[in-house]
Amino acid sequence: MTSYQRTLATLQAASKTWLITGVAGFIGSNLLESLLKLNQRVVGLDNFATGHQHNLDEVQSLVTPAQWANFRFIRGDIRSPEDCRKAMVFSHHSALHLSADYVLHQAALGSVPRSLEDPITTNSVNIDGFLNMLVAARDAGVKRFVYAASSSTYGDHPDLPKVEDRIGKPLSPYAVTKYVNELYADVFARTYGFKTIGLRYFNIFGRRQDPEGAYAAVIPKWIAAMIKGEPVFINGDGETSRDFCYIDNAVQANLLAATVEDETATNQVYNVAVGERTNLNELFVLLRDGLVVRHLLLKNAQPVYRDFRAGDVRHSQADIDKACRLLGYEPTHTIRQGLNEALAWYEGNVGVK
Repeated sequence: MTSYQRTLATLQAASKTWLITGVAGFIGSNLLESLLKLNQRVVGLDNFATGHQHNLDEVQSLVTPAQWANFRFIRGDIRSPEDCRKAMVFSHHSALHLSADYVLHQAALGSVPRSLEDPITTNSVNIDGFLNMLVAARDAGVKRFVYAASSSTYGDHPDLPKVEDRIGKPLSPYAVTKYVNELYADVFARTYGFKTIGLRYFNIFGRRQDPEGAYAAVIPKWIAAMIKGEPVFINGDGETSRDFCYIDNAVQANLLAATVEDETATNQVYNVAVGERTNLNELFVLLRDGLVVRHLLLKNAQPVYRDFRAGDVRHSQADIDKACRLLGYEPTHTIRQGLNEALAWYEGNVGVK
């Protein structure tokens, strides 16, 4: 039995109370689905800046009515200290009031380009909001605060694969905010004895990732374009590479981080990835080959190349040894296995069927 299988069995046997910020978003809604299916109590906080009601509706359709009854949604903003405080308590009409055991902090304004265009809002959400959440969680006596860190923190450091304790200078305001999150978490650990774990996500993809908008991630954006017969744009020469990581791997990392019993594993940051590298030209072929069976017009499709994008890191690949050793993390999906599942979801949910 793997560490993750043991964790799932332990959670199944005893309900805990969780807070997920950004619960209506891509990663947040997948965490919600997994926890409700494990019969956990969940408070969700979201202001729908980038999350969607339809993500919550889909989760409701995938769990039982009894499991859905274990979910409390608060429409609120992490920039409001009061909203953060309210979200720390699971309230029920039966007068049940339970403080959160674990916080999974996913709320943030993602996207390097967005941060370049509007650094002030990115800073307000990702730094002020993060600090509000830390203070509220500390005051509520939360056992573990797990937060979404980012591979952007590696900045201009040239080494591959990326190892947690070697970072460079940030290349975007977004990267600055995610690094400041790590610094704040470390200070709260040292000064208040507060248990935190940061998860440096590497290009997470999968079901419910939004293909719309100027800041959509590359995989859902390209899948949607291919399904709709629209051009696929590659920034640069297509040799830019990423460590694409399926959503199920990210869910696993969050649950392991929240519940790991080894105290030395806390107050750390971990890479969450697969440890592989796929360049954009290879990704295009993977997506085209996966979709062409049902979309024959894609047979001869080719990407359209344009200029490199400001703030982008050229290559990214994670060393996941630390997460494997200290958290028991074992990715269940490679990029191909993840795409096999993700493509089916996108075909059922994007544009023409």
